[in-house]
Amino acid sequence: MQNRWIRLLTWLGLMAVLTLIAITGWVLVCKDAQSVVALKWLQVLQTFATFLAPAILCAWMWDENKQPFAWLKMNHAPSWQDVLIVLAIMLCALPAINLLADLNSRVVLPEGLSGLEQWMKAREQEAADLTRRFLQADHIGTMILNIGLMALFPAFAEEISFRGTLQQTITHNQSRVSNHLVIWITAIIFSAIHIQFYGFIPRMLMGAMFGYIFVWSGNLWLPIIMHFTNNTIAVMSYYLFEESADSKSIADTIGAGDTWWLGVLSLIITCLGLLIFYRRTRIR
Repeated sequence: MQNRWIRLLTWLGLMAVLTLIAITGWVLVCKDAQSVVALKWLQVLQTFATFLAPAILCAWMWDENKQPFAWLKMNHAPSWQDVLIVLAIMLCALPAINLLADLNSRVVLPEGLSGLEQWMKAREQEAADLTRRFLQADHIGTMILNIGLMALFPAFAEEISFRGTLQQTITHNQSRVSNHLVIWITAIIFSAIHIQFYGFIPRMLMGAMFGYIFVWSGNLWLPIIMHFTNNTIAVMSYYLFEESADSKSIADTIGAGDTWWLGVLSLIITCLGLLIFYRRTRIR
């Protein structure tokens, strides 16, 4: 127990220190803090300092052979069959995610918490507006750059941090701790840290799905691929459909509203896909 808590405190301490250094450096160097370029640099620095660097440093310290990617279970490439299965699961899950996001957005707090609800909606709108600014692309080169900055890098860093480090650290030397409990704790933290309240439920469930894939396969590359796929579809959808401030692309609406039945069907197919993957990993 003590070793586990020491590791968690070490990881959190590194996150705090490196994030503070990154933000301080950005403030000192940045001349126009409101420009899109400056804000993108801030996001990259925060992602690196908060999620990527602390996780790799901890993995390096904790692995007996000083091989961080072995500790993170990234030293072996997954089979192409596993890659195809998780890609299919992620693509099939998109309408279900949209349905859950739509239901989550309809949550109404009690009248006594109306002030909190208004603050949450304002925060959500600010995040959406900033995302739109980030995703604006005049040509395909900018779109490809956005995929790197907003799809690949965050997926890689966040999975190394949450599934690779947090999820494994909680279970370290604790055989009595249920994998299910750890997966859901990690998924809740993963969703909460994004501070987007009306997307909390679908993001939590998606994080849990990544967690189960990681535990069943023993390979962190698979949840990274799934996370990257989800992010990339969002980036490409915005570029292809020219999403406006008061509308959403088909990639964000299919499975919700009048197409709710597609969301339900998607949820069933996704669960079946996860069951197939689970059984596949049990017979190896």
